[in-house]
Amino acid sequence: MDEGEARAVLAAARVGGTAQEARLLALGENAVFAAGDVVVKVGRDAELLERARRELAVALWLAEAGVPAVRAAEPEPLLVEGHPVTLWHRLADPVRPAEPRDLAELLRLVHSLESPSFGLPPRELLSGVERWLRLAGDAVDPADAAYLRERRDGYAAAASALTPHLPPGPVHGDALPRNVHIGPDGPVLVDLETFSSDLREHDLVVMALSRDRYGLPAEAYDSFTRAYGWDVREWEGCSVLRGARETASCAWVAQHAPSNPRALAEFTRRVASLRDGDETVRWYSF
Repeated sequence: MDEGEARAVLAAARVGGTAQEARLLALGENAVFAAGDVVVKVGRDAELLERARRELAVALWLAEAGVPAVRAAEPEPLLVEGHPVTLWHRLADPVRPAEPRDLAELLRLVHSLESPSFGLPPRELLSGVERWLRLAGDAVDPADAAYLRERRDGYAAAASALTPHLPPGPVHGDALPRNVHIGPDGPVLVDLETFSSDLREHDLVVMALSRDRYGLPAEAYDSFTRAYGWDVREWEGCSVLRGARETASCAWVAQHAPSNPRALAEFTRRVASLRDGDETVRWYSF
């Protein structure tokens, strides 16, 4: 789904003013638009409808628990031309960029919660690999796709055998500073679609990988671990969850390769670094 397709869905949904005036905020698994006083998320395909429903339920649950998080403007998703569409209250403009310590403080709140009454799925980090590779099609080397599938299977088996250090429970699932909005009243958690009930370590490995692969300064990572109270790298299972997330991150980029040469180049360099076992190769956010 490119921006033009997403805008066509937005126009058909007839929410938040005209589609032409809406401002694109992000284009990934969803297209996210600021449209009037709401934010509209347009999902890539109908397969994401159930996840959209769960994200709205999570938002209500977090509101009831007092966790600062984005709030839904409508309680149910729309299905427009085969795409799930959800509406969210638009947040005030940020007062500063989010920092790792802001994320850590919100994760401490989330990790203190019991599971909600509606239940959350496990954090199936690798479950999207097949769909992302399918969307990539012939744009990526079939040998690279086969390598990632084999790697996925190996890490899925290894992850299922891990013994956690922290008590399992609700996790954000994509715990990065970009999913924290710093408004006038402080940090707010956004992008709730990957909320799960699983090893809490999933949320912490994300930042460890950001330090090792994406250039997060060591001092910024240290501020995260101080604010959270523990460094996941001390846990013997860290390398397994890290490897699983690297695998998923490669496949996620692949879905953009058919329409974006930069995505194909990034996918190729990521896979090459995994094949070579070179953990020093810098990856670039996409």
